[in-house]
This record gives sequence, C-alpha cells and structure tokens, in this order.
Amino acid sequence: MNHKILETLEYGRVKGQLTQFIVSATGRAELAKLEPQTDYTTIHHWVEETEDGADLLRLVGGIPLPELADVSPQLKRLKVQASLNGTELAQITQVLRTSMAVQNFFDGLVEKKIRLRTIDNLATSLVTIPEVTWRLARSLDPDGRVTDEASTKLHGVRQLITKTEVDIRHELERYTRGKQAKKLSDPIITIRNDRYVIPVLAQYRNQFGGVVHDQSASGQTLYIEPGSVVELNNRLRQAQIEERQEVRKVLAELSDLVRPYRNDIAQNAQLLGHLDLINAKAKLAAAMKASVPLLNQEGEVNLRMARHPLIDQEKVVANDIALGKDYQAIVITGPNTGGKTITLKTLGLIQLMAQSGMFIPANENST
Repeated sequence: MNHKILETLEYGRVKGQLTQFIVSATGRAELAKLEPQTDYTTIHHWVEETEDGADLLRLVGGIPLPELADVSPQLKRLKVQASLNGTELAQITQVLRTSMAVQNFFDGLVEKKIRLRTIDNLATSLVTIPEVTWRLARSLDPDGRVTDEASTKLHGVRQLITKTEVDIRHELERYTRGKQAKKLSDPIITIRNDRYVIPVLAQYRNQFGGVVHDQSASGQTLYIEPGSVVELNNRLRQAQIEERQEVRKVLAELSDLVRPYRNDIAQNAQLLGHLDLINAKAKLAAAMKASVPLLNQEGEVNLRMARHPLIDQEKVVANDIALGKDYQAIVITGPNTGGKTITLKTLGLIQLMAQSGMFIPANENST
C-alpha cells in the first residue's frame, strides 16, 4: 500500500476513531499495524468478522472484554526462568480469566441460537486452563496483592501481624489517652524506622525511656518507642519479615505454575486483541451509522449517499458516487470550497475503510 495515499487521505484519523473503543494492549498493537488489504479473500473475511461483531453488539451488547495489559514482557521473563511480581502475575491472570469468560460467552451464543459467520472459530482457538486460572485468582487481588488465601503460612503470619499491631496500639494508647498525653506534642501513634512510636516533647524524654528513632526539624519533638512496646515491635518486625519471605515464595510458585503455558497465554492475548479490534470496528460502525460494504472484483463503485467519515455525520453533505460500470471517469467541477476535494477524499477513504474490513458511511447496498 502506498503510504503517501494513506497520509493524503488521512487514513490515520479514521484509525484514530477506532482507538476510543479499544480496551486491550494487543488490540491497540493490531490497530497500529492495520492497513488496507488488496487480497479479496482477506478483505471479505475481515468484513464478515465486522458483521459478526455488529450482530453481537446489536443482540447482546458486544463481546465482553475488560482492559488487558501487554503481557509479552512478562512472558519473555518467564522464558528465562525469572519470577514475576504480583502485578505482572495479576495481568496474566486477567488474560486467562478473560479467555475463559469469552469462551463461555460464545458457548452461550449456541444456546441462544445466535449464528455467526466466522469469529466463533476464534473462540474455539482460546486455550483455557481452569485449575491454573483458579489458583491465580485465589492467590492474587486484581492489583497484584498476594491474598491471605495464597498459602496457609501467609494466612497465619498476617493474623499474627494484625494481632500484634492491635496489642501495640492498645499499649501506646495508655500514653496518648492517659495522663502522659500532655507530654506529647500530639496525642497520636506514628511510625519511624518501621517501628511504632509516639511524639514526645523533648523536655520529657527521660520520663519515657525506650528508644529514640527520630526528632523533628526544630528538635522540640522526639519520636520515642517506649520500653513497654519494644518486644511487641520486635515480634511485629519478625512477622513482617516472614510475611515478605512467604510472599516471595508464593510469587515464585505461581510463576513456575504458569511458565509451561506461556505460549498459550501469548496466543490467547493475541486472539483477545483481535476480538477487541472487531468489537471496536462494530462500535464505530454503530456510532457513524455505517453499513456493510458490498465487495466486487470488477472495479465497480456504487456508493449511495456516501458521507465523509471525518466530518460530523449530522452536518456532512452526502453524495451518490458511481464509477467503473457505465463510465470509467468523473469530472468534478465547481468553485473553491465547493466540496471537490471532500468528494474525492470521501471516495478514497471509504474504499480504504472497506479494504480494512470496516463498515462504510453510506447507505445500505453500497458497493
């Protein structure tokens, strides 16, 4: 494809209209590579995919796809035996969960007797791994935090952390709420160097004992860990170290769990991105009230009330354009700003849209 033509006709702006409907990283990557095709079979297949997408949008609200991150860097790291962090594993989990949801969605269409032309074949190519997906979903929150249910030890350590923090606060509240409160710069409990402390006025430092962890810029306030909570803070610190170690262990186990399926996950991500692009084409078609282009291989064009796709569809002037059957050329005349260039670009852009598998802004039965 001559890229000068694409630039002159502002094909990139048409693709930009699709961007607002894309939700996945792989969908955005496929859109970035999208170019008009010249092979009739490919174009016909793409148009049929968009017809399926439009039918699903009309009948059931479209293919259910959430936002999906690019997981290719994570899959490359798995290939070299690296362990992933929680966020990376959660993004892979989202791809696996979406794969199952989309496959179930297409299975449901069969029960509803909704017949499609081609894209149900894409769903059958999705690889679902229920046991792995369930383990990941149980072990990770959507933001990547390792849950208490990820391991029995982690659950126990976190319970100990919670109990110890309650005990520390209960002990320190004797200072913030009792007679000693007037010796504090603020009756609050805070943290310094990962230890719970209280802000003591400097002149009362010797009345509290314990460990000084910090002081204010003016030197008037000392952040003191009273002796009565030193052992509790030690216990908390040890539990927090054990928690971090167990989280690392869980993440390593989960990384090993998904490692054998990295190629399947990559394939799923690509398929979901393609479905995302089909969804986007269908949604753009609905937004601009576009119709299915009728394709032919005889070089014939017959556009009924064709509208420039980049002009407000409520204000654009529509034109009938016929070429290639009764005559091979059209001469367009008129004054400056009379619409000559717009008419030429309308024909060119609509042709490029059809060759990209998109619906066209023209009345039905346009060729």
